[in-house]
Amino acid sequence: MNSYILTLDQGTTSSRSLLVDQKSIIISKSQKEFKQIFPNPSWVEHDPIEIWETQLETIKDVIKKSKITLNEIYGIGITNQRETTIAFDANNGKPICNAIVWQCRRTSEYCNELKPKYRKLIKEKTGLEIDAYFSASKMKWIIDNIPEAKELIKTKRLRFGTIDAWLIWNLTGGKSFFTDPSNASRTMLFNIKELKYDEDLLKIFEIEEWMLPKVIPSNGDFGHTSSEVLGAEIPIKAVLGDQQAALFGQCCFKEGDMKVTYGTGGFLLINIGSEFKLDDNFLTTVAWGLKDKTVYAYEGATFISGAIIQWLRDGLGIIKDSSEVEKIAISLDSNEGVYMVPALVGLGAPNWDQDARGTILGITRGTTKAHFIRAAVESMAYQIADLITPVKNNLPKDCFLKADGGASKNNFLLQFQADLLNVPITRSKESEATALGVAYLAGLGKDGFWKDEEDIRKNWHPDELFLPKKNREQEYAKWKEAVKRSLGWN
Repeated sequence: MNSYILTLDQGTTSSRSLLVDQKSIIISKSQKEFKQIFPNPSWVEHDPIEIWETQLETIKDVIKKSKITLNEIYGIGITNQRETTIAFDANNGKPICNAIVWQCRRTSEYCNELKPKYRKLIKEKTGLEIDAYFSASKMKWIIDNIPEAKELIKTKRLRFGTIDAWLIWNLTGGKSFFTDPSNASRTMLFNIKELKYDEDLLKIFEIEEWMLPKVIPSNGDFGHTSSEVLGAEIPIKAVLGDQQAALFGQCCFKEGDMKVTYGTGGFLLINIGSEFKLDDNFLTTVAWGLKDKTVYAYEGATFISGAIIQWLRDGLGIIKDSSEVEKIAISLDSNEGVYMVPALVGLGAPNWDQDARGTILGITRGTTKAHFIRAAVESMAYQIADLITPVKNNLPKDCFLKADGGASKNNFLLQFQADLLNVPITRSKESEATALGVAYLAGLGKDGFWKDEEDIRKNWHPDELFLPKKNREQEYAKWKEAVKRSLGWN
């Protein structure tokens, strides 16, 4: 009997695999970190082969640990870091360079050159701001700077894929080269109203459509794994970008539902229904494109959220483990005037300043590492407040925010966030919203694990509710001043 869904959760710092049963219980998981490559200031790369190998290792490990057979797997769901771009040779699947990661800023200058002429056009077609964050400028850079790219173009062998397409290619032994609308909507080449690659956008970035993966529904037929790769032909049933998967996993199925993920970056998504809409405060993205409907979302993306804690650990060496952070933060009654703006790779929404840089203000002789740590945690909440505050009056009066991601385990962070927004925050009992989201989609349907969205909703249970307790307006005003001082530094 096909009793499990295998979820591949390929993130910015690690590859993970999880097995989900028919009761939405994660029975086993495996995780393996991979190297972060920083060849130049503000450049971020990954080794595509290492991404694939670590993902494959975790698949084999999770199956071994759970002691199941491959025949017991109903299907595979893939969720992934989104805008990261891989270029490879279609003949042999060999990457021609390292993957350019969504955080990388190497194309910032090029994007700034495009803004005066194309900002309005691109926003209206893609829902996105022109920024190095998205995939199109990364593809253009590879064509212009990697000699092998030009050679492969001559014989139509160059392929560009986001991480989902790269995994599908490798899982199927090169037979399938697909992506879904949630990932395609992050390339800056995909018209999210017409749901197809856009000729005008392809011309701007000098990309040919044959280089790109075919876009099919998020719950489409992505092919079967090669028996030579996994030992069995398992159907790949669903694909969602990580933030959209978290929205689905948090059961944000109706218009106005919203979630925040505190991951490497911080991501707020609000379900806006099946009508394409634009807002100056947000990106508009495809939440999921199903066989029978498309759902859109407003998104606010902050580039550095949980990654600031990783920087405190690996860059500054002032903590040994992220588990220390909450205890240290609550050891202080306040931040005592210390503010940290984590613009290590520029600022995303709502400022969209590629030239902003990390800033720490308010240091005195009495400042200790505890103040840095607390300021870092607070910065994660302040950035989300910057996203919600401008549209708060347009949200339902009884709205609340669903939180997930690794840092959502930090009670201080969620209480501080509730105070800042004066909005209740709830955390799901199951923190793996991203992995569960694509598992739900993979198992959705009359012959699947779950019949419909209401059937899935029964599986969502809150862990804890955080109600606003303290007015943080003065602190928030100081934060806004700190952000101003970080802008335009580079």
